Amino acid sequence: MSLAIVPGSFDPMTLGHLALVKKAAKKYDRVIVAVMVNPAKRYTFDEKTRMEIAKKTVAELPNVQVISDRGLLIDLFDRTGATVVCKGWRNRSDYAYELKMAEWNKTHNPRFRTELYKSEGKYANLSSTEVRTLLAEGKVPEDLVHPDALPILLESLKF
Repeated sequence: MSLAIVPGSFDPMTLGHLALVKKAAKKYDRVIVAVMVNPAKRYTFDEKTRMEIAKKTVAELPNVQVISDRGLLIDLFDRTGATVVCKGWRNRSDYAYELKMAEWNKTHNPRFRTELYKSEGKYANLSSTEVRTLLAEGKVPEDLVHPDALPILLESLKF
C-alpha cells in the first residue's frame, strides 16, 4: 500500500494546498497531511486550529488523514512507513528551495523520496501569507480557503 505525506505549516491551509492533496490522493492509496510544528516559528493560528482547518479542508477525501508532528520530516517519513513526500512549488525560488530540501532529506535518509508538483490554475500563486494578509486588512478570504474551514479560521481570530 502506497503512502504519501503532504507536509506543511498550513497557517492556514488554503485551496492551493487542497489542490496538491487531491493530486496526491489520486496517485497514492493513503495520504497523510502533516501539520508540522516548529517551536522556533511563530504562527498566526495555533496547532489545534491549524489541525481543525486542515481536517475540514480535506474531509471530502476518504483516503486522507490529518496529523500534527513536532519532529523532523525524515523521522516522520520512517515512522509512518511513507512511500513519498509530495510538495508543491509556485515559482523558481519555491522550486529551488524545495529541491534543496529534497536533497538534504535524501542525504540524511537514503529511503526518502520527494515528488514536486507545480501549482497550476486558479490557485497557482496562492499562499498562506496571502490569506493572513487579507485577514490583517479585515477582509474575509472566502475564495481562498475551504468554505467549511472558514468559520474555524474566523472564529479563532475573533473576526
